[in-house]
Amino acid sequence: MKDLSKEILAYALHNAIEYNKTSPDRILPKLFQHGLKKEEIKEIMPKLQEIVKRVNSLKPEEIKKQFQEYKDIVKVHEEKPRELSELPNANKKMVFRLAPFPSGALHIGNAKTYLLNALYAEKYKAKTLLIMDDTIGSEEKQSINEAYELIQQGLDWLNVEYNKPIIYKSDRLKIYYDYAEQLIKKDKAYVCHCVQEILKENRAKGIECGCRQFPVKEQLKRWKEIFKAKPGSAILRIKTSMQDPNPAFRDRVLFKISDRPHPRVKNKYRVWPTLEMTWAIDDHLLGITHVLRGNDLAIESDMEKYIWDIFGWPHITLIHTGLVKIEGAEAKISKSKAQKEVLSGQFTGWDDPRTWSLQSLARRGIKPEAVREFVKEIGLNKQDIITPIDSLYSINRKIIDSSSNRYSFVENPLELEIKNAPSVKKIQITIHPDKKETREIEINKISISNKDFKALNGQEIRLLHLYNIKLGEPSKFTSSENKEIPRINWTSNPVKTRILMPEGNWVLGAAEQAISKLKPDQIIQFERFGFVRFDNFNQETNTYDFWFAHK
Repeated sequence: MKDLSKEILAYALHNAIEYNKTSPDRILPKLFQHGLKKEEIKEIMPKLQEIVKRVNSLKPEEIKKQFQEYKDIVKVHEEKPRELSELPNANKKMVFRLAPFPSGALHIGNAKTYLLNALYAEKYKAKTLLIMDDTIGSEEKQSINEAYELIQQGLDWLNVEYNKPIIYKSDRLKIYYDYAEQLIKKDKAYVCHCVQEILKENRAKGIECGCRQFPVKEQLKRWKEIFKAKPGSAILRIKTSMQDPNPAFRDRVLFKISDRPHPRVKNKYRVWPTLEMTWAIDDHLLGITHVLRGNDLAIESDMEKYIWDIFGWPHITLIHTGLVKIEGAEAKISKSKAQKEVLSGQFTGWDDPRTWSLQSLARRGIKPEAVREFVKEIGLNKQDIITPIDSLYSINRKIIDSSSNRYSFVENPLELEIKNAPSVKKIQITIHPDKKETREIEINKISISNKDFKALNGQEIRLLHLYNIKLGEPSKFTSSENKEIPRINWTSNPVKTRILMPEGNWVLGAAEQAISKLKPDQIIQFERFGFVRFDNFNQETNTYDFWFAHK
Protein backbone atom coordinates (compact mmCIF):
# COMPACT_ATOMS: atom_id res chain seq x y z
CA MET A 1 0.00 0.00 0.00
CA LYS A 2 1.22 3.51 -0.86
CA ASP A 3 2.39 5.58 2.10
CA LEU A 4 -0.23 8.33 2.47
CA SER A 5 1.11 9.92 5.67
CA LYS A 6 1.78 13.29 4.01
CA GLU A 7 -1.64 13.32 2.35
CA ILE A 8 -3.36 12.47 5.64
CA LEU A 9 -1.47 15.22 7.45
CA ALA A 10 -2.20 17.75 4.70
CA TYR A 11 -5.94 17.14 4.76
CA ALA A 12 -6.03 16.93 8.56
CA LEU A 13 -4.36 20.36 8.81
CA HIS A 14 -6.62 21.81 6.10
CA ASN A 15 -9.71 20.40 7.80
CA ALA A 16 -8.63 21.71 11.21
CA ILE A 17 -8.21 25.21 9.77
CA GLU A 18 -11.67 25.00 8.23
CA TYR A 19 -13.57 23.52 11.19
CA ASN A 20 -11.20 24.15 14.12
CA LYS A 21 -10.79 20.37 14.53
CA THR A 22 -10.65 17.31 12.31
CA SER A 23 -11.80 13.69 12.33
CA PRO A 24 -11.00 10.51 10.36
CA ASP A 25 -14.37 10.40 8.60
CA ARG A 26 -13.75 13.84 7.08
CA ILE A 27 -10.32 12.92 5.74
CA LEU A 28 -10.88 9.37 4.51
CA PRO A 29 -12.95 10.29 1.37
CA LYS A 30 -10.18 12.68 0.26
CA LEU A 31 -7.58 9.91 0.24
CA PHE A 32 -9.27 8.05 -2.62
CA GLN A 33 -8.08 10.91 -4.85
CA HIS A 34 -4.53 9.89 -3.94
CA GLY A 35 -4.75 6.18 -4.68
CA LEU A 36 -6.34 4.68 -1.56
CA LYS A 37 -8.38 1.55 -2.29
CA LYS A 38 -11.44 0.41 -0.33
CA GLU A 39 -9.78 -2.81 0.77
CA GLU A 40 -6.95 -0.74 2.33
CA ILE A 41 -9.20 1.30 4.66
CA LYS A 42 -8.78 -1.03 7.63
CA GLU A 43 -5.01 -1.01 7.21
CA ILE A 44 -4.70 2.76 7.05
CA MET A 45 -7.06 3.62 9.94
CA PRO A 46 -4.47 3.41 12.79
CA LYS A 47 -2.19 5.89 11.00
CA LEU A 48 -5.17 8.13 10.18
CA GLN A 49 -6.37 8.17 13.81
CA GLU A 50 -2.87 8.86 15.10
CA ILE A 51 -2.38 11.90 12.81
CA VAL A 52 -5.86 13.24 13.58
CA LYS A 53 -5.16 13.04 17.31
CA ARG A 54 -1.83 14.85 16.85
CA VAL A 55 -3.32 17.64 14.71
CA ASN A 56 -6.20 18.19 17.14
CA SER A 57 -3.66 18.74 19.92
CA LEU A 58 -1.93 21.58 18.05
CA LYS A 59 -2.55 25.28 18.59
CA PRO A 60 -4.26 27.20 15.72
CA GLU A 61 -1.11 29.08 14.73
CA GLU A 62 0.91 25.85 14.69
CA ILE A 63 -1.69 24.25 12.41
CA LYS A 64 -1.56 27.17 9.98
CA LYS A 65 2.23 27.20 9.96
CA GLN A 66 2.53 23.46 9.29
CA PHE A 67 -0.11 23.61 6.57
CA GLN A 68 2.06 25.94 4.49
CA GLU A 69 4.45 23.03 3.97
CA TYR A 70 1.73 20.64 2.77
CA LYS A 71 -0.83 22.93 1.13
CA ASP A 72 0.14 21.89 -2.42
CA ILE A 73 -0.99 18.34 -1.68
CA VAL A 74 -4.56 19.32 -0.94
CA LYS A 75 -6.90 19.13 -3.91
CA VAL A 76 -9.45 21.81 -3.25
CA HIS A 77 -12.47 21.89 -5.50
CA GLU A 78 -13.47 25.34 -6.64
CA GLU A 79 -16.30 26.45 -4.38
CA LYS A 80 -19.38 27.43 -6.30
CA PRO A 81 -22.46 28.99 -4.75
CA ARG A 82 -24.76 26.20 -3.61
CA GLU A 83 -27.95 26.18 -5.66
CA LEU A 84 -31.23 24.73 -4.49
CA SER A 85 -32.50 21.80 -6.53
CA GLU A 86 -35.54 22.31 -8.73
CA LEU A 87 -39.00 21.57 -7.32
CA PRO A 88 -41.65 19.58 -9.17
CA ASN A 89 -44.62 21.48 -10.62
CA ALA A 90 -42.79 24.80 -10.50
CA ASN A 91 -44.63 27.69 -12.15
CA LYS A 92 -45.03 31.44 -12.00
CA LYS A 93 -47.88 31.35 -9.48
CA MET A 94 -46.35 29.40 -6.62
CA VAL A 95 -47.43 30.01 -3.03
CA PHE A 96 -45.52 28.70 -0.02
CA ARG A 97 -46.48 28.80 3.63
CA LEU A 98 -44.65 29.08 6.93
CA ALA A 99 -46.84 27.58 9.65
CA PRO A 100 -45.04 27.64 13.02
CA PHE A 101 -46.78 26.53 16.19
CA PRO A 102 -46.31 29.36 18.75
CA SER A 103 -44.96 27.40 21.71
CA GLY A 104 -41.70 29.34 21.84
CA ALA A 105 -38.97 30.96 19.80
CA LEU A 106 -37.79 29.33 16.59
CA HIS A 107 -34.56 27.40 17.11
CA ILE A 108 -31.85 26.32 14.70
CA GLY A 109 -33.62 22.98 14.19
CA ASN A 110 -37.17 23.94 13.21
CA ALA A 111 -36.05 27.19 11.55
CA LYS A 112 -34.43 24.96 8.92
CA THR A 113 -37.80 23.88 7.51
CA TYR A 114 -39.31 27.37 7.52
CA LEU A 115 -36.20 28.92 6.02
CA LEU A 116 -36.04 26.24 3.31
CA ASN A 117 -39.61 27.14 2.27
CA ALA A 118 -38.65 30.82 2.25
CA LEU A 119 -35.48 30.20 0.22
CA TYR A 120 -37.47 28.32 -2.41
CA ALA A 121 -40.03 31.12 -2.47
CA GLU A 122 -37.17 33.54 -3.17
CA LYS A 123 -35.80 31.23 -5.88
CA TYR A 124 -39.13 31.18 -7.73
CA LYS A 125 -40.20 34.73 -6.79
CA ALA A 126 -43.23 33.17 -5.15
CA LYS A 127 -45.66 34.39 -2.50
CA THR A 128 -45.03 33.34 1.10
CA LEU A 129 -47.77 33.30 3.75
CA LEU A 130 -47.03 33.33 7.46
CA ILE A 131 -49.73 31.27 9.16
CA MET A 132 -49.62 30.97 12.91
CA ASP A 133 -50.54 27.31 13.46
CA ASP A 134 -52.13 28.20 16.79
CA THR A 135 -54.69 25.54 17.51
CA ILE A 136 -55.00 24.63 21.19
CA GLY A 137 -52.10 22.16 21.18
CA SER A 138 -51.65 19.66 23.98
CA GLU A 139 -50.89 19.77 27.69
CA GLU A 140 -47.28 18.88 26.88
CA LYS A 141 -46.97 21.36 24.02
CA GLN A 142 -48.91 24.55 24.65
CA SER A 143 -48.92 27.80 22.72
CA ILE A 144 -47.82 30.86 24.69
CA ASN A 145 -48.45 34.53 24.11
CA GLU A 146 -44.83 35.72 23.78
CA ALA A 147 -44.11 33.12 21.10
CA TYR A 148 -46.00 35.08 18.43
CA GLU A 149 -43.59 38.00 18.63
CA LEU A 150 -40.54 35.74 19.11
CA ILE A 151 -41.35 33.89 15.88
CA GLN A 152 -41.75 37.11 13.92
CA GLN A 153 -38.49 38.45 15.36
CA GLY A 154 -36.68 35.30 14.29
CA LEU A 155 -38.05 35.34 10.74
CA ASP A 156 -37.33 39.04 10.38
CA TRP A 157 -33.75 38.46 11.63
CA LEU A 158 -33.34 35.83 8.91
CA ASN A 159 -34.58 38.38 6.36
CA VAL A 160 -37.52 36.16 5.43
CA GLU A 161 -40.13 38.06 3.44
CA TYR A 162 -43.76 37.10 3.89
CA ASN A 163 -47.09 38.62 2.93
CA LYS A 164 -49.03 40.75 5.38
CA PRO A 165 -51.25 40.46 7.26
CA ILE A 166 -50.26 37.41 9.23
CA ILE A 167 -52.90 34.67 9.28
CA TYR A 168 -53.94 33.16 12.63
CA LYS A 169 -55.70 29.80 12.69
CA SER A 170 -57.31 30.80 15.99
CA ASP A 171 -59.29 33.37 13.95
CA ARG A 172 -60.58 30.72 11.52
CA LEU A 173 -62.45 28.32 13.82
CA LYS A 174 -65.86 28.99 12.23
CA ILE A 175 -64.42 28.06 8.83
CA TYR A 176 -63.22 24.75 10.23
CA TYR A 177 -66.60 24.15 11.90
CA ASP A 178 -68.33 24.67 8.55
CA TYR A 179 -66.15 22.08 6.81
CA ALA A 180 -66.54 19.67 9.72
CA GLU A 181 -70.31 19.86 9.23
CA GLN A 182 -69.86 19.25 5.49
CA LEU A 183 -67.81 16.13 6.24
CA ILE A 184 -70.58 14.87 8.52
CA LYS A 185 -73.22 15.53 5.85
CA LYS A 186 -71.10 13.53 3.39
CA ASP A 187 -71.14 10.69 5.96
CA LYS A 188 -67.35 10.99 6.25
CA ALA A 189 -67.08 12.04 9.90
CA TYR A 190 -68.76 11.08 13.16
CA VAL A 191 -68.87 12.10 16.82
CA CYS A 192 -67.38 9.49 19.11
CA HIS A 193 -68.02 9.13 22.87
CA CYS A 194 -65.98 5.96 23.44
CA VAL A 195 -63.32 5.86 26.14
CA GLN A 196 -59.69 5.93 25.04
CA GLU A 197 -58.94 2.30 25.96
CA ILE A 198 -61.78 0.95 23.80
CA LEU A 199 -60.84 3.21 20.91
CA LYS A 200 -57.26 2.02 21.02
CA GLU A 201 -58.30 -1.62 21.10
CA ASN A 202 -60.79 -1.20 18.24
CA ARG A 203 -58.24 0.52 16.04
CA ALA A 204 -55.68 -2.19 16.68
CA LYS A 205 -58.21 -4.91 15.80
CA GLY A 206 -59.72 -2.98 12.87
CA ILE A 207 -63.19 -2.92 14.50
CA GLU A 208 -65.55 -0.04 13.71
CA CYS A 209 -66.73 2.01 16.65
CA GLY A 210 -70.45 1.82 17.51
CA CYS A 211 -70.65 5.62 17.37
CA ARG A 212 -69.75 5.41 13.70
CA GLN A 213 -73.04 3.64 12.88
CA PHE A 214 -75.42 6.52 13.67
CA PRO A 215 -77.09 8.11 10.61
CA VAL A 216 -76.03 11.54 9.32
CA LYS A 217 -79.00 13.31 10.92
CA GLU A 218 -78.07 11.93 14.36
CA GLN A 219 -74.38 12.75 13.79
CA LEU A 220 -75.24 16.39 13.06
CA LYS A 221 -77.22 16.51 16.31
CA ARG A 222 -74.31 15.00 18.23
CA TRP A 223 -71.98 17.52 16.57
CA LYS A 224 -74.05 20.41 17.93
CA GLU A 225 -74.03 18.83 21.38
CA ILE A 226 -70.25 18.50 21.38
CA PHE A 227 -69.91 22.25 21.97
CA LYS A 228 -71.45 21.82 25.43
CA ALA A 229 -69.83 18.49 26.30
CA LYS A 230 -67.08 17.99 28.84
CA PRO A 231 -63.43 17.72 27.75
CA GLY A 232 -62.55 14.12 26.93
CA SER A 233 -66.18 13.03 26.60
CA ALA A 234 -66.49 13.47 22.82
CA ILE A 235 -64.35 13.91 19.70
CA LEU A 236 -65.03 14.20 15.99
CA ARG A 237 -63.40 11.46 13.92
CA ILE A 238 -63.00 11.05 10.17
CA LYS A 239 -64.16 7.81 8.61
CA THR A 240 -61.38 5.80 7.01
CA SER A 241 -61.01 2.09 6.35
CA MET A 242 -60.59 0.22 9.61
CA GLN A 243 -58.52 -2.28 7.62
CA ASP A 244 -56.00 0.36 6.56
CA PRO A 245 -52.48 -1.14 6.74
CA ASN A 246 -51.46 1.69 9.05
CA PRO A 247 -53.47 1.49 12.31
CA ALA A 248 -52.62 5.12 13.01
CA PHE A 249 -54.56 6.16 9.90
CA ARG A 250 -57.77 4.49 11.03
CA ASP A 251 -60.49 6.99 12.00
CA ARG A 252 -58.15 9.78 13.06
CA VAL A 253 -59.26 12.65 15.30
CA LEU A 254 -60.39 15.89 13.61
CA PHE A 255 -61.73 17.88 16.61
CA LYS A 256 -61.40 17.67 20.39
CA ILE A 257 -62.72 19.60 23.38
CA SER A 258 -60.48 21.74 25.56
CA ASP A 259 -61.28 24.30 28.25
CA ARG A 260 -57.68 25.51 28.42
CA PRO A 261 -57.52 29.28 27.78
CA HIS A 262 -55.94 30.14 24.43
CA PRO A 263 -53.28 32.90 24.46
CA ARG A 264 -55.08 34.93 21.77
CA VAL A 265 -58.80 34.08 21.90
CA LYS A 266 -58.94 33.05 25.57
CA ASN A 267 -62.08 30.94 26.18
CA LYS A 268 -63.97 32.00 23.06
CA TYR A 269 -63.73 28.45 21.63
CA ARG A 270 -63.59 25.07 23.28
CA VAL A 271 -63.87 22.70 20.31
CA TRP A 272 -60.51 22.70 18.54
CA PRO A 273 -59.40 21.14 15.24
CA THR A 274 -56.27 19.05 14.81
CA LEU A 275 -53.49 20.50 12.70
CA GLU A 276 -54.10 18.10 9.81
CA MET A 277 -57.75 19.19 9.62
CA THR A 278 -56.72 22.85 9.45
CA TRP A 279 -53.93 22.14 6.97
CA ALA A 280 -56.28 20.31 4.61
CA ILE A 281 -58.76 23.20 4.61
CA ASP A 282 -56.34 26.12 4.61
CA ASP A 283 -53.89 24.76 2.05
CA HIS A 284 -56.83 24.64 -0.36
CA LEU A 285 -58.60 27.87 0.58
CA LEU A 286 -55.42 29.96 0.79
CA GLY A 287 -54.10 28.72 -2.54
CA ILE A 288 -50.95 27.07 -1.26
CA THR A 289 -49.17 25.29 -4.14
CA HIS A 290 -46.08 23.78 -2.45
CA VAL A 291 -45.40 22.54 1.08
CA LEU A 292 -41.97 21.39 2.24
CA ARG A 293 -42.18 19.42 5.47
CA GLY A 294 -40.38 16.69 7.38
CA ASN A 295 -40.74 12.96 6.79
CA ASP A 296 -42.23 12.73 10.29
CA LEU A 297 -45.40 14.38 8.93
CA ALA A 298 -46.03 11.80 6.21
CA ILE A 299 -49.25 10.50 7.78
CA GLU A 300 -50.55 14.06 8.12
CA SER A 301 -49.89 14.53 4.40
CA ASP A 302 -51.85 11.36 3.65
CA MET A 303 -54.75 12.68 5.74
CA GLU A 304 -54.71 15.99 3.85
CA LYS A 305 -54.95 14.12 0.54
CA TYR A 306 -57.77 11.98 1.93
CA ILE A 307 -59.79 15.08 2.87
CA TRP A 308 -59.06 16.78 -0.46
CA ASP A 309 -60.40 13.71 -2.25
CA ILE A 310 -63.61 13.83 -0.19
CA PHE A 311 -64.22 17.41 -1.33
CA GLY A 312 -62.96 16.78 -4.86
CA TRP A 313 -60.15 19.31 -4.49
CA PRO A 314 -56.93 19.09 -6.51
CA HIS A 315 -53.81 17.96 -4.66
CA ILE A 316 -51.07 20.48 -4.02
CA THR A 317 -47.38 19.52 -4.13
CA LEU A 318 -46.29 18.02 -0.82
CA ILE A 319 -42.55 17.43 -0.54
CA HIS A 320 -41.01 15.62 2.41
CA THR A 321 -37.49 16.13 3.67
CA GLY A 322 -35.41 13.98 5.94
CA LEU A 323 -34.82 15.07 9.50
CA VAL A 324 -31.61 16.94 10.23
CA LYS A 325 -29.78 16.15 13.42
CA ILE A 326 -27.30 18.85 14.35
CA GLU A 327 -24.28 17.06 15.71
CA GLY A 328 -22.66 18.56 18.77
CA ALA A 329 -22.99 17.60 22.42
CA GLU A 330 -24.33 21.05 23.23
CA ALA A 331 -26.84 21.18 20.39
CA LYS A 332 -29.81 19.51 22.10
CA ILE A 333 -32.76 21.51 20.85
CA SER A 334 -36.44 21.31 21.74
CA LYS A 335 -39.06 24.06 21.86
CA SER A 336 -41.20 22.30 24.46
CA LYS A 337 -38.14 21.56 26.63
CA ALA A 338 -36.94 25.14 26.28
CA GLN A 339 -40.42 26.49 27.15
CA LYS A 340 -40.42 24.54 30.40
CA GLU A 341 -36.94 25.73 31.37
CA VAL A 342 -37.59 29.37 30.39
CA LEU A 343 -40.88 29.53 32.30
CA SER A 344 -39.36 27.84 35.36
CA GLY A 345 -36.47 30.30 35.43
CA GLN A 346 -33.83 27.63 34.83
CA PHE A 347 -32.97 29.50 31.62
CA THR A 348 -32.53 33.26 31.74
CA GLY A 349 -34.94 33.81 28.86
CA TRP A 350 -35.62 32.81 25.27
CA ASP A 351 -32.23 34.18 24.26
CA ASP A 352 -30.42 31.91 26.73
CA PRO A 353 -27.74 30.14 24.63
CA ARG A 354 -29.00 26.73 25.80
CA THR A 355 -32.31 27.25 23.94
CA TRP A 356 -30.49 27.42 20.58
CA SER A 357 -33.17 29.93 19.56
CA LEU A 358 -32.53 32.34 16.72
CA GLN A 359 -32.47 35.09 19.35
CA SER A 360 -29.69 33.30 21.22
CA LEU A 361 -27.67 32.77 18.02
CA ALA A 362 -27.93 36.47 17.22
CA ARG A 363 -26.78 37.38 20.72
CA ARG A 364 -23.80 35.06 20.39
CA GLY A 365 -22.68 36.77 17.19
CA ILE A 366 -23.97 34.30 14.59
CA LYS A 367 -24.98 36.19 11.47
CA PRO A 368 -28.35 35.57 9.76
CA GLU A 369 -26.61 35.12 6.40
CA ALA A 370 -24.59 32.28 7.98
CA VAL A 371 -27.80 30.49 9.02
CA ARG A 372 -29.27 31.03 5.55
CA GLU A 373 -26.19 29.57 3.87
CA PHE A 374 -26.10 26.70 6.38
CA VAL A 375 -29.68 25.72 5.47
CA LYS A 376 -29.00 26.24 1.77
CA GLU A 377 -26.05 23.84 1.94
CA ILE A 378 -28.25 21.19 3.58
CA GLY A 379 -30.87 21.75 0.90
CA LEU A 380 -33.76 19.41 0.21
CA ASN A 381 -32.35 16.30 1.88
CA LYS A 382 -34.52 13.25 1.19
CA GLN A 383 -32.96 11.10 3.89
CA ASP A 384 -32.28 11.82 7.56
CA ILE A 385 -28.83 13.32 7.90
CA ILE A 386 -26.41 14.40 10.59
CA THR A 387 -24.61 17.70 10.10
CA PRO A 388 -22.06 19.14 12.53
CA ILE A 389 -22.73 22.48 14.19
CA ASP A 390 -19.15 23.25 13.16
CA SER A 391 -20.46 23.66 9.60
CA LEU A 392 -22.51 26.65 10.73
CA TYR A 393 -19.55 28.00 12.68
CA SER A 394 -17.27 27.62 9.66
CA ILE A 395 -19.64 29.66 7.48
CA ASN A 396 -20.01 32.32 10.18
CA ARG A 397 -16.24 32.45 10.71
CA LYS A 398 -15.71 33.34 7.06
CA ILE A 399 -18.24 36.17 7.37
CA ILE A 400 -16.93 37.75 10.59
CA ASP A 401 -13.20 36.99 10.53
CA SER A 402 -11.99 39.98 8.52
CA SER A 403 -13.92 42.49 10.63
CA SER A 404 -13.18 40.93 14.02
CA ASN A 405 -10.22 42.64 15.65
CA ARG A 406 -7.98 40.64 17.98
CA TYR A 407 -7.63 41.18 21.72
CA SER A 408 -6.09 39.32 24.62
CA PHE A 409 -8.04 37.49 27.32
CA VAL A 410 -6.88 35.15 30.07
CA GLU A 411 -9.08 32.89 32.15
CA ASN A 412 -8.61 32.89 35.94
CA PRO A 413 -5.59 35.25 35.75
CA LEU A 414 -2.42 34.82 37.80
CA GLU A 415 -0.04 37.76 38.15
CA LEU A 416 3.60 36.93 37.37
CA GLU A 417 6.79 38.17 38.96
CA ILE A 418 9.35 38.31 36.15
CA LYS A 419 12.99 38.78 36.99
CA ASN A 420 15.35 40.63 34.63
CA ALA A 421 12.46 41.63 32.37
CA PRO A 422 13.32 44.24 29.67
CA SER A 423 12.21 47.76 30.51
CA VAL A 424 9.50 47.79 27.87
CA LYS A 425 6.74 50.22 28.79
CA LYS A 426 4.53 50.01 25.69
CA ILE A 427 4.19 47.81 22.61
CA GLN A 428 2.19 48.10 19.41
CA ILE A 429 0.27 45.03 18.24
CA THR A 430 -1.71 44.77 14.99
CA ILE A 431 -5.45 44.66 15.56
CA HIS A 432 -5.79 41.92 12.93
CA PRO A 433 -3.30 39.77 10.99
CA ASP A 434 -4.56 41.26 7.69
CA LYS A 435 -4.62 44.89 8.85
CA LYS A 436 -1.93 47.50 9.35
CA GLU A 437 -3.65 49.31 12.22
CA THR A 438 -2.24 48.66 15.67
CA ARG A 439 -3.37 48.86 19.25
CA GLU A 440 -1.12 50.06 22.05
CA ILE A 441 -0.61 47.96 25.17
CA GLU A 442 1.01 49.42 28.25
CA ILE A 443 3.32 46.91 29.96
CA ASN A 444 2.93 46.86 33.72
CA LYS A 445 1.91 43.88 35.80
CA ILE A 446 1.62 40.84 33.55
CA SER A 447 -0.90 38.08 34.22
CA ILE A 448 -1.41 34.74 32.51
CA SER A 449 -4.01 32.00 32.89
CA ASN A 450 -3.60 29.97 36.06
CA LYS A 451 -4.28 26.90 33.89
CA ASP A 452 -1.33 27.76 31.61
CA PHE A 453 0.92 28.34 34.59
CA LYS A 454 0.15 24.93 36.09
CA ALA A 455 0.55 23.15 32.75
CA LEU A 456 3.81 24.85 31.71
CA ASN A 457 5.50 25.66 35.03
CA GLY A 458 9.25 25.22 34.69
CA GLN A 459 9.23 25.50 30.89
CA GLU A 460 10.38 28.30 28.63
CA ILE A 461 7.37 29.93 26.99
CA ARG A 462 6.74 32.97 24.84
CA LEU A 463 4.36 35.68 25.98
CA LEU A 464 2.49 36.22 22.72
CA HIS A 465 3.84 39.29 20.81
CA LEU A 466 6.24 40.10 23.68
CA TYR A 467 9.24 38.04 24.85
CA ASN A 468 10.26 34.68 26.30
CA ILE A 469 10.35 33.68 29.95
CA LYS A 470 10.90 30.56 32.01
CA LEU A 471 7.81 30.05 34.12
CA GLY A 472 8.32 29.66 37.83
CA GLU A 473 8.08 31.41 41.17
CA PRO A 474 9.49 33.80 40.23
CA SER A 475 9.58 33.60 36.43
CA LYS A 476 12.71 34.69 34.58
CA PHE A 477 13.27 36.55 31.33
CA THR A 478 15.20 34.39 28.83
CA SER A 479 15.24 36.15 25.45
CA SER A 480 13.30 38.16 22.88
CA GLU A 481 13.93 35.63 20.10
CA ASN A 482 10.76 34.36 18.44
CA LYS A 483 11.48 30.68 19.04
CA GLU A 484 9.41 27.55 18.51
CA ILE A 485 8.22 27.28 22.10
CA PRO A 486 4.71 27.32 23.62
CA ARG A 487 3.00 30.69 23.14
CA ILE A 488 0.49 31.89 25.69
CA ASN A 489 -1.80 34.85 26.14
CA TRP A 490 -1.23 37.50 28.76
CA THR A 491 -2.73 40.77 29.93
CA SER A 492 -1.36 43.92 31.51
CA ASN A 493 -3.48 46.37 33.52
CA PRO A 494 -6.53 44.24 32.59
CA VAL A 495 -10.24 44.77 33.12
CA LYS A 496 -12.54 42.13 34.63
CA THR A 497 -14.26 40.14 31.92
CA ARG A 498 -16.87 37.37 31.70
CA ILE A 499 -17.76 35.19 28.71
CA LEU A 500 -21.09 33.33 28.54
CA MET A 501 -20.59 29.92 26.92
CA PRO A 502 -23.17 27.92 24.89
CA GLU A 503 -23.64 25.54 27.83
CA GLY A 504 -24.88 28.45 29.98
CA ASN A 505 -21.78 28.80 32.20
CA TRP A 506 -19.66 31.93 32.62
CA VAL A 507 -15.90 31.87 32.04
CA LEU A 508 -14.32 34.45 34.35
CA GLY A 509 -11.11 36.22 33.52
CA ALA A 510 -9.44 39.43 32.48
CA ALA A 511 -8.96 41.17 29.14
CA GLU A 512 -6.78 44.00 27.93
CA GLN A 513 -7.84 47.60 28.57
CA ALA A 514 -8.74 48.24 24.92
CA ILE A 515 -12.00 46.28 25.16
CA SER A 516 -13.42 49.04 27.35
CA LYS A 517 -13.80 51.10 24.16
CA LEU A 518 -15.94 48.48 22.38
CA LYS A 519 -19.57 49.17 21.57
CA PRO A 520 -22.34 46.65 22.29
CA ASP A 521 -22.82 44.08 19.48
CA GLN A 522 -19.22 44.36 18.28
CA ILE A 523 -17.74 40.96 17.45
CA ILE A 524 -14.06 40.42 18.21
CA GLN A 525 -11.70 37.51 18.61
CA PHE A 526 -9.99 36.79 21.88
CA GLU A 527 -6.73 35.32 20.64
CA ARG A 528 -6.39 31.59 21.20
CA PHE A 529 -9.87 31.53 22.80
CA GLY A 530 -12.48 32.26 20.13
CA PHE A 531 -14.87 34.76 18.58
CA VAL A 532 -17.10 36.62 21.01
CA ARG A 533 -19.75 39.33 20.87
CA PHE A 534 -19.58 42.23 23.33
CA ASP A 535 -22.90 42.37 25.18
CA ASN A 536 -22.57 45.10 27.80
CA PHE A 537 -20.74 46.41 30.83
CA ASN A 538 -22.44 44.79 33.82
CA GLN A 539 -22.55 47.30 36.69
CA GLU A 540 -23.68 44.67 39.20
CA THR A 541 -20.64 42.45 38.64
CA ASN A 542 -18.36 45.26 37.42
CA THR A 543 -17.41 43.12 34.43
CA TYR A 544 -17.33 43.47 30.65
CA ASP A 545 -19.69 40.73 29.50
CA PHE A 546 -19.27 38.83 26.23
CA TRP A 547 -21.16 35.95 24.61
CA PHE A 548 -19.12 33.17 23.04
CA ALA A 549 -19.77 32.54 19.34
CA HIS A 550 -17.34 29.78 18.36
CA LYS A 551 -13.68 29.03 17.84
